[in-house]
Amino acid sequence: MSTPVDAEQAWNELQRIRVPQERVLDEAERSASGGPGAAYATAAIMWVFLAGLGLGLPPWGVWPAVAAYVVLLSVPAVIHSRRSRMRLHRSRHNWRMFATFGAGGVITGGTALLSGRLADSFEPMPAGLIQATATTIVFLLFVGPANRWVADSLRGRCEGTGR
Repeated sequence: MSTPVDAEQAWNELQRIRVPQERVLDEAERSASGGPGAAYATAAIMWVFLAGLGLGLPPWGVWPAVAAYVVLLSVPAVIHSRRSRMRLHRSRHNWRMFATFGAGGVITGGTALLSGRLADSFEPMPAGLIQATATTIVFLLFVGPANRWVADSLRGRCEGTGR
């Protein structure tokens, strides 16, 4: 025996289910990006570190600079992770996240090495500033589209599976 189903009532029920899912996906996208402040803070820390290395630190000064860089980079990450209300289940981390992380490292590191080689003919001070600026610009140009690409994969994955 089947009961008659009102089309409008069925549509309203579907919307009632879909709206929370959209909110979850919106929150995941917002959480994944960290906002422009996180990218700018990371870029500023990177710029200061690379400009400092461009000054020609002695070998004993490089390792404390690297340690300070790692500590300073971890501060925005910790602040963001504590502020974030959403945590993705490990099964939601797909190949795009790992590909983006790897590509970002290759592109940013490659830019740092290439700009360092190209700026070697200059004095240490301008060479370090050129290297830091070029690397930071490439990082900022990469971060925005990459974050959107990864977050879009999450939305497409949820809509495609009906979850």
